[in-house]
Amino acid sequence: MRRTKADAEETRRKILSAAERVFYKKGVSGTTLDEIASEAGVTRGAIYWHFANKTDLFLALYEAVPLPHEDMIAREIETEAFDTLAIVEEATVDWLDLLARDEQRQRILAIMLRCDYDDDMSTVLIKQKVVDERHNAILEHAFARALERGQLQETWTPASAVRTLNWMMMGLCTDWLIFGRRFDLAGEGRDALGRLFESFRRVVEKNEQVSA
Repeated sequence: MRRTKADAEETRRKILSAAERVFYKKGVSGTTLDEIASEAGVTRGAIYWHFANKTDLFLALYEAVPLPHEDMIAREIETEAFDTLAIVEEATVDWLDLLARDEQRQRILAIMLRCDYDDDMSTVLIKQKVVDERHNAILEHAFARALERGQLQETWTPASAVRTLNWMMMGLCTDWLIFGRRFDLAGEGRDALGRLFESFRRVVEKNEQVSA
């Protein structure tokens, strides 16, 4: 029987779904393509039809669900709205809310945090580096605009603000996913980000408010 495009897409979806489950249970390095094929109910040949190797399959899984970098880039943080810091804060809070609700997103991020990026898996790190650089450039531009508008505390530079924000986001996600979801990610994460962004904000003196 001739396979249709829809059949091929369904097979690819089943393989990705199976890889997600097995990678999450056994880790990427501890998983074989035979195990993924068995979990998906397909042949090993079917996997090779869609993916060159395990690294290629892992990259496809990585791209299947946008992670913090892509999501935050997608937000309109370069809007002409005046409060640039509020836009960045809303984007990060919304992403934590989404992660707390989305189990697939949780599994894929956990897989990535646990993965050993040696040998062939170094390809994934190269992709992550490209995404990181694009993401950080956009965020740094947003913080630079906040500085120009007198919104960013002068003790911060745009670059140091971006690094600190990234460290907080990664710390929150890693602690929550790897150590048993032992706190309210959405609620406590929102509070922590609120305190961080409060430290970013420049306090406007009364005489400045009057002159404005």
